[in-house]
Amino acid sequence: MTTIGVGIQSQQQALDALTNMTENVQAISYDEYLQRIEHAQTYMKQHNIAAIYLNAGTNLTYFTGMKWYASERMVGAILPAEGEVQFIAPTFEVGTLLDYQEIKGPIHTWQEHESPYKLFAVVLVELGITDNADIGIDESTAFFIFDGIRQAAPQHTWINADQVTAYCRMHKSAHELSLIQCAMDMTLAVHKATASMLHEGITTTEVEAFINAAHKKVGATGNYFCIVLFGEASSFPHGVKEPQTLKQGDVVLVDTGCKVEGYLSDITRTYVFGVPSQRQRTMWQHEKNAQVAAFNAAKIGKPCGAIDDAARNYLTSVGLGPDYNVPGCPHRTGHGIGLDIHEWPYLVRNNPQPLQAGMCFSNEPMLVIPDEFGIRLEDHFYMTEAGPRWFTQPSYSIDDPFGLNT
Repeated sequence: MTTIGVGIQSQQQALDALTNMTENVQAISYDEYLQRIEHAQTYMKQHNIAAIYLNAGTNLTYFTGMKWYASERMVGAILPAEGEVQFIAPTFEVGTLLDYQEIKGPIHTWQEHESPYKLFAVVLVELGITDNADIGIDESTAFFIFDGIRQAAPQHTWINADQVTAYCRMHKSAHELSLIQCAMDMTLAVHKATASMLHEGITTTEVEAFINAAHKKVGATGNYFCIVLFGEASSFPHGVKEPQTLKQGDVVLVDTGCKVEGYLSDITRTYVFGVPSQRQRTMWQHEKNAQVAAFNAAKIGKPCGAIDDAARNYLTSVGLGPDYNVPGCPHRTGHGIGLDIHEWPYLVRNNPQPLQAGMCFSNEPMLVIPDEFGIRLEDHFYMTEAGPRWFTQPSYSIDDPFGLNT
């Protein structure tokens, strides 16, 4: 596929051409964490939510800066509507916890034979939350933790904390947008390098390894995720078990991303190794047109569901679908992105959430042609008061997906 320079250089040459792209990255500051907490507490007071529990994971990171992964041991924090964040953790983890703390606050500890759930109830009392109160539980909390908490404090009303966490996190700040932009730029550079070194006989496993090395070269710790599919395997949106070997005429689908200060990229490029057939060209163009239709439908105040409608209406107009039927698009048009690869809000049918400035979305109304191939063009955009803005420019054409010949 000489039009985009596939095979023009070796893997080592492609890696050598990449440089670190993270030199100007700035981490989320202490003051920003305090602003997030204040924003959440203001909302909680307005809606009579006495406190929310933040479980180990991205919600805990977003509000406190602490990076901790969920396990069978309860580690998290209580964010009250008023007052300091209260941390809960096993006693033996305190030293490590202190090392990871950005926002300081009391650490309430439990020994291995003790109940962290009873401790949770005691902390609520110490915070003055004694009567029947609305307490939000982090939506990512494992059921066994939630079940233990509600049994320890049955007098309270337990609600989903996502009305607070999603409310705060779905509106990205200028700093958050800059971190996502950096991650997207890095992954797009990796995509271009990947296309340049493909050759007949290379395996998907080899390409995945190259992409991991390339992400490290541009400044990431490696791939956050990576899907590489050739030929018929590209018709499975999230891949197949067995690796494939590249041959002439194969559709190549590469979907990958990395992290910058915890914020994610997620870009998919699809093209053909060799000369595309007319059917491949036609379906590729339908995919691009559906992506453009979705982007053009994004207007401040419109419901998220209308974006999915726009993409799906276009596909139906050219005989694909309808609905989730294939040949056509078998899944939603897009998802939010931030500290999680998939987060609120979602571009899915009947989602009434109004589009607002600072919201970020993938735009990927993938086409699945069963037993033949799949085409996914995935770029992300964010909403401004003036409308949507791309993080990365979409593919230009099937022959020149990166716009190198324009």
